[in-house]
Amino acid sequence: MQRLLTVILACIGMVGALAIDTYLPSIPAIGREFGVGPLAVQQTLSVFLFTFAFMMLFYGTLSDSFGRRPVILIALALYTLASLGAVFAPSFGVLLACRALQGLAAGAGSVIGQAIVQDRFSHDQAHAQRIMSHIMMVFGLAPAIAPVLGGYLHVHFGWRSTFLFLAIFGALMILLVYRGLPESLPREQRHAFHGVAIAKNYLKVLRDPQFLLLSLSVGLAFSGLSLYIGSAANFVMDILHLPETAFAWLFIPMIGGMVVGSAWGGKAASRIAPGTMMWLGFGIMAAGSAISIGYNLLFVAAVPWAVLPLAVYTFGLAVAMPAIQVGALALFPDNRGLASSMMAFIQMMVFALMSGMMAPLLFGSALKLAWGVGGSLAVSFLCWRLSRMLAPPAEKLA
Repeated sequence: MQRLLTVILACIGMVGALAIDTYLPSIPAIGREFGVGPLAVQQTLSVFLFTFAFMMLFYGTLSDSFGRRPVILIALALYTLASLGAVFAPSFGVLLACRALQGLAAGAGSVIGQAIVQDRFSHDQAHAQRIMSHIMMVFGLAPAIAPVLGGYLHVHFGWRSTFLFLAIFGALMILLVYRGLPESLPREQRHAFHGVAIAKNYLKVLRDPQFLLLSLSVGLAFSGLSLYIGSAANFVMDILHLPETAFAWLFIPMIGGMVVGSAWGGKAASRIAPGTMMWLGFGIMAAGSAISIGYNLLFVAAVPWAVLPLAVYTFGLAVAMPAIQVGALALFPDNRGLASSMMAFIQMMVFALMSGMMAPLLFGSALKLAWGVGGSLAVSFLCWRLSRMLAPPAEKLA
């Protein structure tokens, strides 16, 4: 049963990752078809990420009030319709609007999935951390597969076929959730949907500096990935001089490290204290970042050496992040959905800002990208250390 739950939660969490990554090889072709420049086409990613982040603020609260299943099903239906709209978009403006709707709908699975894990395993935080690691491991397959699949779909059927694939995947997720995901929040534990009460709960979360610092730490650590995802077309085709079908050179090492790190972290969670896991994860991320900077200082970027340090970085990311996420959500046991929404919102806002605004400034330079990752990691580590200073004495020893 736990394996089925892990697969379902990972699959509905993939919805957002697939919408981000599958169409990346088609970005130049979209610009050519609609006669817009690369910065304009980049907004199809930025708009998606900003609406994705915005709606994440509310999915947890909605699921706290109306239940986990109904909110996920409605969001998946909207996502499927928006994907179909993108398939038939007659203009760049319509495509941009469909991407905005996709973003609004795509975050339900990842936000509510975290709340479902807490619903079921709040009595055993080590078990919750292990389940989160397993979900990350399965979820990690999406960003690795998506741009490779998107490249082949683009070459053989055109860029619109990538959005048809997203629509079909959304429809399959509706069926999977409807048939296989039971409700995890009993009616008697739901909160009434009152605006004033909800606003007070949001303020309660926002006023907790430890929660905010942990959420920023997660977002900034993941922003190392967002720089490469936002720069993927430029990095693969202009820096590495590879074709549209070669995105695997970037995404397989990047996501492979995360999958392996998640698998190891899930097994180690029961015998290694969360604090130790966090230190270990940050140390591995720092090593990956340092290797990347050193390589790009000395050599011209080329495969496989330009991408292998990313596998080291994401291995460390997968080791540290589940423990940080579980610890942050545990601060609000009575508002898990809302806390999950707030954490996801902060993470995705950082992701959107980095991929939409910072990544274009780093186009054309592998060294600048490597420094960008190192800078994000340094600020992430600082936020985490500050959060530990604010933790109760017992938690500092964990």
